[in-house]
Amino acid sequence: MAASAVLRIVGFAVFTLALLVAFWRTLGKGWTHAVPRLAAFEAILGLVFLNAPTWFVAPFILRQACSWALLVASLLLALHGFRMLRSTGAPTHGIESTTTLVRRGAYRYIRHPLYLSLMLLAAGAFLKGPGVGAGGLLLLAVGGLALAAVTEERETLERFGEAYRDYMRTTKRFIPFLL
Repeated sequence: MAASAVLRIVGFAVFTLALLVAFWRTLGKGWTHAVPRLAAFEAILGLVFLNAPTWFVAPFILRQACSWALLVASLLLALHGFRMLRSTGAPTHGIESTTTLVRRGAYRYIRHPLYLSLMLLAAGAFLKGPGVGAGGLLLLAVGGLALAAVTEERETLERFGEAYRDYMRTTKRFIPFLL
């Protein structure tokens, strides 16, 4: 096995361990949105490490340009989403504990900009080296994020009640005006 493949496997294992440590307390609570979200993170991590050798190969071909556009959009949407949760959501400790329903910025149009940013990240990583294995990881990532969103919506309904139900009626889950 080539040294670069061994390094990618070790890197994947190290990051997997870090994810498990980060999710440990939440996973102990049973089935929450964290379970499918962890699966999605693992799939995205797999895409990044699987396609690592091709990230900077032929940087000016259309596929690479589309990939970089998705990756930049992912980063910008994530930064915006986190900023909105911190500034408007009035979290008590960490963004998962918002006390105010956020309906500004991207949240005005979609309920899950952070999950959408992860989907864009997964799609961008997939385009770095598309293939059957990468396609499977992309489907796992998107499916896990979609399931996490649905599960999180149930949890959020319990916390915010009718206000969140009204918000769900006026916004789409991932794509403004469509989905």
